[in-house]
Amino acid sequence: MAPKPWVEWSMALSHLALGVVSLHAALSTAQASRGAAAGFLLQALAAATTLASGQGTDEDCLTGAWVATVIGLPLLAFDFHWVNGDRSSANLLLGGGMVLAVAGDHLGAEGRSVAGQAVVLVVAVTILIVAVFTTNTYGMWGGLMLGAAGLLSRLEQDRLLLMPKEDVCRWVLAAGSWAYHRALHTQRLQWE
Repeated sequence: MAPKPWVEWSMALSHLALGVVSLHAALSTAQASRGAAAGFLLQALAAATTLASGQGTDEDCLTGAWVATVIGLPLLAFDFHWVNGDRSSANLLLGGGMVLAVAGDHLGAEGRSVAGQAVVLVVAVTILIVAVFTTNTYGMWGGLMLGAAGLLSRLEQDRLLLMPKEDVCRWVLAAGSWAYHRALHTQRLQWE
């Protein structure tokens, strides 16, 4: 049975929103935060790959989403921690993401799902903690949005707010990416 047209539009719009927000964040942070720019760029490329292939279920799209999760998100956290002087946590998060990226072929589908979920929640919580201690409101919202996207993706329901669950998660992730972009900008201004 073919998907309904509004479901296809919902999927396309959510990927487009995530891709545009992430690409804008990558371009605007490239000079000041190369690690974060690379993380945002990985998110944008994963969204673009899914849009270009149509339904987003082929193996290349799933691999792109995996890389954007286990490398892209730790890159965002790396830069946020690094800017705030927490270099050991920054290196630990990035190193853990790299190990997961290499080990991904040895994990089953359920293992990759659990590992991706763990990365999302660890990144969200660590950025949220740093944002609270540095009183960075955008960082707090970004951490909450990323954590919400991670938790929503684990719900059993197929639909949230009249849309497919995956689309809602992408909209929330796009809002979180925008907030992280603003948080990094705010942090850079505080340190200058």
